[in-house]
Amino acid sequence: MIYSGKSAVVLGLGHSGEAAATLLSEEGARVTVLESNDTPSIRDKARALTDKGIGVILGSAAEMDATDYDVCILSPGIDPIVPLVQNVIRKDIPIIGELELAYEECLCPVVAITGTNGKTTTTELTTAMLQGAGVRTIASGNIGLPFATAVRQSSSYDVMVLEVSSFQLETIRNFRPQVAAWLNLSPNHLDRYPGMEEYRAAKLRIFENQTADDYAVVNAVNDLPPLEARLLTFSATVDADFTLREGIIHFRGEAILDQSQTRLPGVHNAENLMAALAMGYALGVDFERMAQAVREYTAPPHRCEFVRDRRGVRWLNDSKATNLDSVEKAILSQNQPIVLIAGGKDKGFEFDPIAPLIHQRVRKAILIGEMKERIAKSWHPVPCELAGTLQEAVALAAQEAREGEVVLFSPGTSSFDMFRNYGERGNVFKDAVNTLDS
Repeated sequence: MIYSGKSAVVLGLGHSGEAAATLLSEEGARVTVLESNDTPSIRDKARALTDKGIGVILGSAAEMDATDYDVCILSPGIDPIVPLVQNVIRKDIPIIGELELAYEECLCPVVAITGTNGKTTTTELTTAMLQGAGVRTIASGNIGLPFATAVRQSSSYDVMVLEVSSFQLETIRNFRPQVAAWLNLSPNHLDRYPGMEEYRAAKLRIFENQTADDYAVVNAVNDLPPLEARLLTFSATVDADFTLREGIIHFRGEAILDQSQTRLPGVHNAENLMAALAMGYALGVDFERMAQAVREYTAPPHRCEFVRDRRGVRWLNDSKATNLDSVEKAILSQNQPIVLIAGGKDKGFEFDPIAPLIHQRVRKAILIGEMKERIAKSWHPVPCELAGTLQEAVALAAQEAREGEVVLFSPGTSSFDMFRNYGERGNVFKDAVNTLDS
């Protein structure tokens, strides 16, 4: 009971903030939540926490709260430069994140997965493989279920599998996964970080507290500094411990999984599979038991998800594509001509790097969001049309697409200028596609 009897402030009333506040309260801390927004949905959340004896301050009053606290828990989605956080920093209150808070309470080992792309799929794959092999585990963290919620049952699990973001890793102190995975790195979140070096440094913190007793599962194409943990490498393109040869995943020369027997096509999914198999191996799990489990696994929604076939045109929902690397992988996984719907929030990077691929593989682009004009200039001379809403973009794509083509919705950036998250965005896309006449 680390925080019993202490005063704690939680910044942010999102999922992780609610979970952190509840965990602290149940431990016996005096908890206050500060949230800059004051909307009807936020007020509903505040009432639910107040009923549990947790204090909540909303709006501008939260940013000027003068109370001193023993500890502050910062929600990962909140940029430290905003007034809400700066007010706490000025009072010199120790700051940790929900990830660190939950780790302090965790009663079993932790597996942690980070990377620009593939985190969610790999986290779910790893969990499915371990469960199929009889390991008691659950997926939580950045995947949706907050670690601070899942950790309350950690005594019932053999290991916790966590998806962790760079934002979550910024505020760790002692967080030490027994197995840590680095999937890949490509430009992302440059609206939060000054540059790629800062973004990379935040993600590298996943290895910070590991020792020689732990494992680091690393993509062999990424040049990482020396690590304390035992190294397991994977790659679909270069020599590594786990490699892909003619569609078969090998471990140090031994064939262990035929990718065609899974529902996860593409080179990117081969690497997700290899990373998951490597983590299972690090935990001592048999390859065949993991392979059997993954053969029955279906990828989560919003990742090149088939929506419908309409008049010979295939419609795919790839709303999870929130960076350029994801768009590139989605385009390369298609064999037909593409009508691409893309665009969204300005995250501090340009769409120029994938322009050559767009010129080669995309017949027409329909662009949405606050970046649409800039993307159109970047992708010239590919024909681009601008839409005010996602529904309008779907209607334009329906008019444009020809039999034998694919309409791919792969935004390449986040959705916060138009939607709450990529899940809502993907559902809106699917609803719009499914309401088109036959």
